[in-house]
Amino acid sequence: MAPARAAAKKAPAKATAAKASTKAAAAKAPAKAAVVKKHKAADPIAAPAKKGKGPKGLAHTPSVTPPPAKAAAGRKRKADDDVAPPAKKAKALTHGESINDAPVQPLNVFVFGEGSSGELGLGNTKKPPSKDVKRPRLNPYLTPDKVGAVQVAAGGMHTIVLTHDNKILTWGVNDQGALGRDTAWEGGLKDVDAASDDSDDDDDGPGDNGLNPREATPAEVDWSTTELAEGTRFTEVTAGDSASFALTDDGKVYGWGTFRGNDGIIGFTPEVHIATRPILINGLKDITTIKAGMNHCLALDKKGRVHSWGCGQQDQLGRRVIERTAKAEGLKPRDVGLPKGPKKAAVAIAVGTYNGWAILKNGDVYAWGLNSMDQTGIPTGEGDTDATIRPAQRVPALSGIGVTSIAGGGQHAIAATESGDCLVWGRVDADQAGIPVDELSKLPEDILRKDDRGRPRILKVPQKVTAITGNVFQITAGTDHNIAVTKEGKAWSWGFSANYQTGQGTDDDVKIATMIDNTAVREQKLNAAAAGGQFSIVTASANTEMVNGV
Repeated sequence: MAPARAAAKKAPAKATAAKASTKAAAAKAPAKAAVVKKHKAADPIAAPAKKGKGPKGLAHTPSVTPPPAKAAAGRKRKADDDVAPPAKKAKALTHGESINDAPVQPLNVFVFGEGSSGELGLGNTKKPPSKDVKRPRLNPYLTPDKVGAVQVAAGGMHTIVLTHDNKILTWGVNDQGALGRDTAWEGGLKDVDAASDDSDDDDDGPGDNGLNPREATPAEVDWSTTELAEGTRFTEVTAGDSASFALTDDGKVYGWGTFRGNDGIIGFTPEVHIATRPILINGLKDITTIKAGMNHCLALDKKGRVHSWGCGQQDQLGRRVIERTAKAEGLKPRDVGLPKGPKKAAVAIAVGTYNGWAILKNGDVYAWGLNSMDQTGIPTGEGDTDATIRPAQRVPALSGIGVTSIAGGGQHAIAATESGDCLVWGRVDADQAGIPVDELSKLPEDILRKDDRGRPRILKVPQKVTAITGNVFQITAGTDHNIAVTKEGKAWSWGFSANYQTGQGTDDDVKIATMIDNTAVREQKLNAAAAGGQFSIVTASANTEMVNGV
């Protein structure tokens, strides 16, 4: 998931603070970096503005200077002066040994939350673009019989889908090439604020809602200028704030878009500023899974080594990147440098806005990156806007308890365990915990830090989300909201809901983990969820009759 690219909605008096940011510049580090390192401080962290279209990024509250605001729908966007042209075809690639399998189960895809920039992929219908989708709605452009999506990944303001017939579709904001295809549109746009109809009906008939239909409608990524080995199959996709990536069956990684830093675009590779079409990511082989944070990416290889590349200004790469060589070295995939040994190979990876985690074969969990709200799980930051973890450090509270997956948000994170529990930690002052305030408030000071008014602010130690009924097996985190999917086929959500990204039909914060329930998903057995900056997606196996609810 990647975040702050849209103007905020009006915020209620109780939450006047807006986009917090931590302009963290890469700090000088000794030869052996300490566990906690400080960057040059910037603005203090503030509580997320309620009822705002605030952070739009992949699961992240901004802690660095956010990218320039997305152009209003009524204006034409100016392309960056040095956008790289599509990569020329290289010499023929050969297909290696297949080490990854592609998903095969076609999915029904339900979307909800912010949709004014085409994030929901509902096309250029007559529905007003200013209207958010309050509850899960079946996306009519992704029907199992015509498309057959098998995996979905949400970025800051765009989404990427892998289909059963080896296609990759994208939709949403394409400002820096994140969609991997041409979305130029001369059909005319109108300001999203001009829309006046806020009805909540389900009439998605033809019309013009002011969106660019080539962004707002799912369409295939353009591979015409990309060299692919014959027989290549894609097995996984992932999305960041302004970039997307795809993994192949033989362990290659392709990507498009760009990475951003404190001062704007850093680049996509040392040679390419913005990749408008897919290019091969050099320096990676035998990769088994990929995960994109806001402006960095992790890849796990078959030997259990974790590789990172992108922006490293908040130590999200888990390795030292010297400022003067940041472009040359940060944009090249390099080993994070986790402990070595047969039982210490990584078996899973995870990302947050500016974080990374690795789950090792022996059950240990390692973390790195920004730790301003103890979001790594290591209680050292406690409100210090510039605290980071580098190199990767073992997380005692998460090690040896059977953690199977982790999802990082803006400044909080959640985890699923073998026993079906959902754990949460980090920032909790916008109801990111999903735990009743009175229950949180009883926790001792060594576990919970409160603000000046005595309200819960930082969970230093992971705690169980007790309201969830069922066994959690899949999780996702947005900027300040979360979704957990149980083996029983239900999805539970909580947190910041200003744009209905929780799918609960309310723009008030969802304080306690609550099951998502409406006519669209009630009879479905949900199997996955993906959270973008201010929108979300849930999926179900396509084997039951569909109801298009609201």
